[in-house]
Amino acid sequence: MIHVTRLNQSSVVLNSDLIEQIESTPDTLITLTNNQKLIVLETPDEIVERIRLYRRSILLPQSAGDLHG
Repeated sequence: MIHVTRLNQSSVVLNSDLIEQIESTPDTLITLTNNQKLIVLETPDEIVERIRLYRRSILLPQSAGDLHG
């Protein structure tokens, strides 16, 4: 899940697995797999980075101590 900001400044928590595409039109338009569309303040690069960080947080342990049990 990632946080994005609608044009009216309201915050939305979005399931990043549902993102089909991100366009710059010039506003950032996120199209979800159910064809729902969101216009947000973040740039496409910011959204991609948030998705990358979110997925990394799931796949990697929170600290090096987790690796050694």
